[in-house]
Amino acid sequence: QVQLVESGGGLVQAGGSLRLSCAASGRTFSSYTMGWFRQAPGKEREFVAAINWSGGTTYYTDSVKGQFTISRDNAKNTVYLQMNSLKPEDTAVYFCAAAPNIYSGPRSTGTYYYWGQGTQVTVSS
Repeated sequence: QVQLVESGGGLVQAGGSLRLSCAASGRTFSSYTMGWFRQAPGKEREFVAAINWSGGTTYYTDSVKGQFTISRDNAKNTVYLQMNSLKPEDTAVYFCAAAPNIYSGPRSTGTYYYWGQGTQVTVSS
């Protein structure tokens, strides 16, 4: 069992930055692929970024490449999402998620077994 708690969301002006954190419980954190997803009002949850167990492989949706950076610290059981040059269209609830394997691909919500409660990110224009 893995429990995930996100933090770091808030209100920021366009062009600003935020760093989201996701703290995980459980001794198996270092073996999981970790992902970030977001869901804007009235829209489906969408993939943002993912990172493999070692941090050596990362995945991003095209719209955030070069803007967001995912990283992890296995010693702290934490995964991060650094978000720079934020735009109003980045406004959403951001969720972190954990997957024991990614046979179904790292971009699919169905790949992930465990989910956090989400943290709100609001970017004002």
